[in-house]
Amino acid sequence: MPFCISTITLNSLPHISLLNPKRPNPNLFFQQNQTIRSSSSSSSISTKTTTMSMHTKFDLFTYWTSLISEINVQLDQAIPVKYPEQIYESMRYSVLASGAKRATPVMCIASCELFGGSRLAAFPTACALEMVHEASLIHDDLPYMDDDLFRRGRLSNHTVYGVDMAILAGDALFPLGFQHIVSNTPPGLIPETRLLRVVSEIARAVGSTGMAAGQFVDLNYSEESLVEFVQEKKFGELSECSAVCGGLLGGATDDELETLRRYGRTVGVLYQVVNDVLEFKKEQAEGGGKKNRNSSFAKVFGIEKAMEKAEELRVKAKKELDGFEKYGEKVFPLLSFVDYAVDRNFDVVGDHVENGTLGVKQAGGMSSL
Repeated sequence: MPFCISTITLNSLPHISLLNPKRPNPNLFFQQNQTIRSSSSSSSISTKTTTMSMHTKFDLFTYWTSLISEINVQLDQAIPVKYPEQIYESMRYSVLASGAKRATPVMCIASCELFGGSRLAAFPTACALEMVHEASLIHDDLPYMDDDLFRRGRLSNHTVYGVDMAILAGDALFPLGFQHIVSNTPPGLIPETRLLRVVSEIARAVGSTGMAAGQFVDLNYSEESLVEFVQEKKFGELSECSAVCGGLLGGATDDELETLRRYGRTVGVLYQVVNDVLEFKKEQAEGGGKKNRNSSFAKVFGIEKAMEKAEELRVKAKKELDGFEKYGEKVFPLLSFVDYAVDRNFDVVGDHVENGTLGVKQAGGMSSL
């Protein structure tokens, strides 16, 4: 079978201008040249090569933003204000915040559709994953955690509603997500055994061996050797969970689920490593930084090594998808997420979306998921 090797060269990290003091300008981040070397054993182009090259023209912007609109509607309906009102208002403040990319639920839906699954069947789990994601952010921002006064350019939940209410809102969102899956997944579309595996997967991801473990180590240790552990647990875990849950809903085989697991974890860490670089440069320009962030790859190892790590992760994530070229265009969203994690070709700002042109040489800036 013919093969090809894709070699990506990272040229430089251009200066990031800060037009907005709270958000790096979405201009150039990485510049890359891509060359393809074909095996001399065959002059034909493999299916994998064609799939990998064609995905750069996939309209991720339209795909993503159309899903954001539907997800936002469903999240709004899932969290109506009722007694006790203040808890629900606090929950809605974070979950329905403008500017959220909804990357977690979008990856879940894309993974489900890869295997021919129904988008309708995936929406309840996708929304539940976003509830879990927002709950984790509410708790991460608390004074005894990452101690952030702002989230996505506005006051964090505890700054508005108080620490006590923020804790309750986060606590309420976790089980609400599970309830939403069980109560809203259309009966007959997904076997109950698969739903149980989805619930179990989410519980594992947020529990004491998952995101909670990453937060614990981030708070209590600063050894260089633990940085990758924190990155994988704190940032890669939910991305991994999202991809696997989508695969479960779509009917993926166990081997395919393991591939999605590795892919999702890699993309989650990749996104954060790029964030670390952009955030570190922003801090250098403005002074200061997050006092409790011991796990920033750029701070610990420097920008150059962080860039090398990002490129390594980009190649690794795409390689994990090599076995899915048989699904044709259905793999394009997952392939495009990898480049987006580095390039940030468009950004969600306020209640609208800023669009950039998708392509290998395009690039963008940092924004919160």
